[in-house]
Amino acid sequence: MGKASRTKVEVNRREKIAAQRAAARRAEQRRRILIAGGSILAVIIVVVAFIVIKANSSPPKATASSSANGPTGSALASVVAKVTNVPASTLNSVGDGSGAVTSLPQTITGKPAPLTADGKPEMLFIGAEYCPFCGAERWGMIVALSRFGTFSGLRTVHSSSSDIYPNTPTWTFVNATYTSKYLTFTPVEVATNIPSTASNNISGYTPLQVPTAAQEAIEAKYDVAPYTTENGSIPFIDFGNKTLINGESYTPQVLAGLSWSTVATDLSNPSSPVAQAIDGTANYITAAICKMTGNQPASACTATVQALESKI
Repeated sequence: MGKASRTKVEVNRREKIAAQRAAARRAEQRRRILIAGGSILAVIIVVVAFIVIKANSSPPKATASSSANGPTGSALASVVAKVTNVPASTLNSVGDGSGAVTSLPQTITGKPAPLTADGKPEMLFIGAEYCPFCGAERWGMIVALSRFGTFSGLRTVHSSSSDIYPNTPTWTFVNATYTSKYLTFTPVEVATNIPSTASNNISGYTPLQVPTAAQEAIEAKYDVAPYTTENGSIPFIDFGNKTLINGESYTPQVLAGLSWSTVATDLSNPSSPVAQAIDGTANYITAAICKMTGNQPASACTATVQALESKI
């Protein structure tokens, strides 16, 4: 083969190699583009998925201790201060509540042994967070008890959202403490305001605190006729085995649609429906406590309160 022919063959060979290399480079470029495009697409898919999930996710359901159950922080402190410091002049002005208090404490017959704890007369409360009637009663209890001692750790909750008088603004005594040199206050909250589907749950709500055998015996003895027409009704309050409250003292309808702050503020306005109902109830509860303590202290057991004692 001549030189010219060999050169031509060599040229063809080199051109073929160059073409193959160019094709390889183009293939590599396409591969890199696909990889880069795939990565970008994957990132876009992840971002879109995150946005969709966040948009469709529901906020956490409220529990008995969530902020949906009332004010927190300084707002809660302000409400507590108003409820625990209702002026005596306001309470004396409200008196018996001018008809707003529809059920009065009852005297226990038969002169049973006094109910005491820690060497002092004991006030036993059995209720539940879901119960709107208990919810209404707690306001008056806190106002009254604050005349004899001091609360700490009070928290707000609301009654059941699916019961009568739904979402009644109220309080829970769970984790709260009460100190007084005149009496011992023993609260038992038997259930939360959170529904339960457990087959053995009679109330339909998540159990909370369990009464002692002695407390159950007291309720079994006095939360029946002739003191109530509904055996085992709550709220149930025993004032030293001297006086009882079975059921609510006023209708929870008074609190319908009101915030904790509004209720707390209205307590100092003796002409308001809230003050007539809650302060009137507080005065009767104060009278029941004064019957336990021998009308001590005088700052709580005023002439107005002592006049109510005769109605119990």
